[in-house]
Amino acid sequence: MKKKYLNDCIDSTFVSSVGKYVDLFEEQFASFVGSKYAIATVNGTSALHISLILADVTKDDEVITQPLTFIATCNAISYIGAKPIFVDVDLDTIGLSPKSLREFLETNCEMIYNHCINKTTNKTIKVCMPMHTFGHPCRIDEIKEICDRWHIVLIEDSAESLGSYYKDKHTGTFGKLGVFSFNGNKIITSGGGGVIVTDDEALAKRAKHLTTTAKVAHPFEYVHDEIGYNYRMPNLNASLLVAQLEQLDTFLASKRELGLKYADFFVSNDDIDFIKEPKNAKSNYWLQAVIVKDIKKRDEFLEFTNKNGIMTRPIWKLMNELEMFREAQCGDLSNAEYLEQRVVNISSSVII
Repeated sequence: MKKKYLNDCIDSTFVSSVGKYVDLFEEQFASFVGSKYAIATVNGTSALHISLILADVTKDDEVITQPLTFIATCNAISYIGAKPIFVDVDLDTIGLSPKSLREFLETNCEMIYNHCINKTTNKTIKVCMPMHTFGHPCRIDEIKEICDRWHIVLIEDSAESLGSYYKDKHTGTFGKLGVFSFNGNKIITSGGGGVIVTDDEALAKRAKHLTTTAKVAHPFEYVHDEIGYNYRMPNLNASLLVAQLEQLDTFLASKRELGLKYADFFVSNDDIDFIKEPKNAKSNYWLQAVIVKDIKKRDEFLEFTNKNGIMTRPIWKLMNELEMFREAQCGDLSNAEYLEQRVVNISSSVII
């Protein structure tokens, strides 16, 4: 990491949410992923929250997502008072299944005045928010086609997929909005941090306005024209990210090399399958993971590795099994339930 950027930021005295490194990071990040605009935020969850607001999600609207995801996806939905609906994932991508999405919509929904209405709840489904799990792209082009047909806004939770591509297009750029995270465990990090990407100029301007407490630009007066949020990334954090963007290609190459080593190592084990990038995808291999034979084998694997000083952990508990979301509407979740009992995350450092 180039400490000179950090020192320069400190010397400038602009360490908060105004400064040249925030602007530089947004410009460089948008260029890397291929979006027209990028708006830096304090973390990925705040970026998801603002994206839902930009998509006009309001209290009691509904958002389709997957049950196999990190809690931030559903927390952001809940901040607005909207309700999540869970549909299944595909076994090979671990991300939202277009087939399950299509079946849920055709069975449970109807179009009324160009709005997707849930016949069970009579509420509007405004957004579909798939997540590119562990950096492996889901079949996002098929998901987009379905969302367009049903007039549902597509927001990609790309928190884990910086450097991942589907059919040569970067994740996060298929939908109207995409979100990335720079939490401490991500490929590049500023300790925290997130970003919204979009090709829509009006949405980009409003995102910057909302995340800057909705303050109307003025040399000295404090006028705010709507409820806003103190979500802008500090210049100090952005200086760290500018430095790490310069090393991103090296980090991605290291992750891929580690993935290939794991794939070779596990190939002869009949009880363990290493999770490789799906067809038509180039994954960043952010979080390396395996699928073991069953839950008994999973627990044995977890116990053995952790007892021997190798940190491993199971995948997240399904969102619909958490107390806050037990009443959420669900499609058939057979694949998600299968994976929940079998997936183990293994050591994933960029240092091999």
